[in-house]
Amino acid sequence: MRVLTATTIGLQLLLILILFPLSVHAQTAQPASNEEVEELRATVRALQQRVESLEERLGKQPADSSSNASDSAAALTAATRELHPAPPQPTPLPAAQTAISGPILPAQLPGGATLNYYLDGYYEYNLNAPVGRVNYLRAYDVLSNSFSINQADLILARDPDPDHGRRFGLRLDLQYGQATETLQGNPANERRPEIYENIFQAYGSYVFPVGKGLQVDFGKWASSLGIEGNYTKDQQNYTRSFYFNFLPFYHQGVRASYHVNDMLSVNYWIVNGTQQSEPTNSYKDELFGINLQPRKNINWTVNYYLGQDHPDTVIATNCSGAPIQPGLCQQAITPAPNGKLHIFDSYLTWNTTPKLTISAEGDYFIERQWANAAPGESSAPSHVDGGALYAQYQLNPKLSIAARGEYLADPQGLFSDASQALKEGTATVKYQAFDGLDAFLEYRRDWSNKNYFLTDKPGALINRQPTFAVGVVWWYGGKQGAW
Repeated sequence: MRVLTATTIGLQLLLILILFPLSVHAQTAQPASNEEVEELRATVRALQQRVESLEERLGKQPADSSSNASDSAAALTAATRELHPAPPQPTPLPAAQTAISGPILPAQLPGGATLNYYLDGYYEYNLNAPVGRVNYLRAYDVLSNSFSINQADLILARDPDPDHGRRFGLRLDLQYGQATETLQGNPANERRPEIYENIFQAYGSYVFPVGKGLQVDFGKWASSLGIEGNYTKDQQNYTRSFYFNFLPFYHQGVRASYHVNDMLSVNYWIVNGTQQSEPTNSYKDELFGINLQPRKNINWTVNYYLGQDHPDTVIATNCSGAPIQPGLCQQAITPAPNGKLHIFDSYLTWNTTPKLTISAEGDYFIERQWANAAPGESSAPSHVDGGALYAQYQLNPKLSIAARGEYLADPQGLFSDASQALKEGTATVKYQAFDGLDAFLEYRRDWSNKNYFLTDKPGALINRQPTFAVGVVWWYGGKQGAW
């Protein structure tokens, strides 16, 4: 009888479980008195009698009845509970104490702010094997044959949200790495760059209740001249174009943006200058811009920038009199150059299909040293002009391919310090391993109508610069969309 046999075995095991701790206790405890020994023997005899009684009751019932099995199990369970009561269950801990909840790094802060983290690194090889491993005319990928950190950033963002009663916002981008040196210009353009070196952006916003909302920002922000931006995760290619490297990276001042309707918004800036956190003259530059969206899949931006970026002072060391801030001892230039700078910048993005995106950019930059030339002074302007074409095709949600072609005429050497016409072609494969990790594989070829690019022989120049690059970008945070 399988049920009886199983039950008998179970009872035997139960007896062993009961007697084993008693025997261990008897062996490990202090020598017991005669009364304690007799008490223990009586307990064992009582337990044996209960087991024999249970066996007799189980043995009298038919073995093939399904109810017998359940009754036997119930009897065994009852006996077990009677002989060996279950210990009290511990009180459950709160959920917060039993598991780690939420991200390790904070992404969402109280009040609607987000924290965002960013790391961009690359390895690039220049086939020219240039002296010093220097890539010419590159904004961020400045080194060849080197594992490099392009930039590491920490971004605090709290965007205005008037629809939910929040009219003010704050943005702070702290940046470190090779890109920092590129962005901050040089002492000739930024008198005290060390003060702002790691502050890529820092501005506060307020949305006035005018029409659909008039947003005003004060501080330092990334320039919107040119289609490309700072954060590689939001770009089609890993390397940046000539125009990204040539046009202003940032401005400091006040800007306003107003959405006229769903198709049109207008922008106005008044700033210290191009890439000037602190001005080099008293003139305030301006930008007038419009953004058009005639269709949901077409976005067109047109900007006109008017400036005067010639300094009206030079650094001096012989200042005397009242105490001044370090680095602010300057001597006036008399007369100071007063020629104006004009930038005409336009770019358009067309999502032709859900998978194919085509973009184009055109720029014209012209600058004069003097507005009205004095005798013996030249008033001939210097200019840069040209454009770029982009195309990206999304093969699947994780994989895309992109191409860029570019032409930049630099007859007076404003960009490259040489009179030349520059061209470049770039092909990029971008793989998004998951949301927060992008990998880029890229081939780029720059060339010129002059021998301009470095080679492995000092002083020997060549008219082309081919490079292979592998870039990896990590990011994490609560901010959605482009950063």
